[in-house]
Amino acid sequence: MAKKIVNLLILLPLGIILIIFCVANRQAVTLALNPFRPEDQVLSLSAPLFVLLFVALILGMIVGAAVTWFAQGKHRKRARNQSREAVRWQAEADKHRTRAEEIAGQLPSK
Repeated sequence: MAKKIVNLLILLPLGIILIIFCVANRQAVTLALNPFRPEDQVLSLSAPLFVLLFVALILGMIVGAAVTWFAQGKHRKRARNQSREAVRWQAEADKHRTRAEEIAGQLPSK
């Protein structure tokens, strides 16, 4: 229920603003990738402004996700190692428990 309220109060107005922005910025702009000769047509791209902004946003999200994933690699490795160690200790504890039950079964009853 709270998630639906958040969607309605935040994401809906944000979506409306984004649609208005896209409609208002339909004119083509030229993105020059050559800083020394901006008039060079080989390294330039003409597209509507909102398309360039969406591409920049998507690329930023992909790069940010990749950086986060690589930065958290050491934590994932440590978690895998600790998981393996926990399974090993659990197996050893089960082995000792089984052996203790066998010994307890062999003791004479009073």
